[in-house]
Amino acid sequence: MKIQAVILAAGMGTRLARPHPKPMTELSDGRTIMHQQVQNLQNKFGKKKLRLTIAVGFKLEMILEHVPHASFVYNENFDQTNTSKSLLKAIRNSAKGGVLWMNGDVVFDPDILDMLIPYIKRDESFITVDVSSVSDEEVKYTTDSDGKIQELSKRVPADVAQGEAVGINYVSSKDKKKFLKRLIEVDDQDYFEGAIELTITQDDVKWTPVDISEFYAVEVDFPDDLARANASI
Repeated sequence: MKIQAVILAAGMGTRLARPHPKPMTELSDGRTIMHQQVQNLQNKFGKKKLRLTIAVGFKLEMILEHVPHASFVYNENFDQTNTSKSLLKAIRNSAKGGVLWMNGDVVFDPDILDMLIPYIKRDESFITVDVSSVSDEEVKYTTDSDGKIQELSKRVPADVAQGEAVGINYVSSKDKKKFLKRLIEVDDQDYFEGAIELTITQDDVKWTPVDISEFYAVEVDFPDDLARANASI
C-alpha cells in the first residue's frame, strides 16, 4: 500500500522562540521533532511505500538539508499565510489517492499510525482527536448525531467541546477535490480546519474522529509543551 504523507513545516514558530523552524527543535533523545515524525512514518509504512512531501517556507534550506530524501513544496508567502495555504500547495502536488498530513510540530507515539492504517486502507477521511483534554487555546471539535465531525476550530467553546484535534489527519481520494476547493477558498490566515469545516457544511463530507487518547501526541507550541514531549518519548 502506497502512502502519501505531508508534513507542514513552513511556519516561523514564533511562540517557541527558536532561531530555526519549529520542526528542527531538538528533543531529549537527540532527534529533532521532524526526524521523530519522519522515522515514525518510515518505520510503519516503509521507505519505498512512503511518498513524503514537506511544505517548507521559513529558513527552508535547513529542512531541505535535514531531510534530503523527501519531496518539497514551497510556500513563498509563509510569513503572510497559515496552514491552509501550505496544505493547499502540498495537496496540489499530490498524486492520485488520499493524503495523510500532520502539523510539523507534533511529537507522537508511532503506535498511533497502527490505529490509523485501517482507516487509510478503507480510504476514509478522518481527524485524530484526544478526548482526555480540552484547552481554550487548542483546536476543539464536536460531533453530529452520526458521530462524525460537526465543528472543528479554536472557536468551539471548551464547555461543549468533546476533545481536541491532534494535528494528524487524512483526506480520502473521493473527498480530496472538494477539500482542495475549500483550501483555495478560505482566507490566507485561516488554518486548514476552516477548509475542513466548509467541506462539512457545504459539501456534506464526512470526517471520522479517531480517538488516540491512549497514546501521547504533543503539539509543541511553548517550552512547557516541549517538556511534556520529552517526558513522553
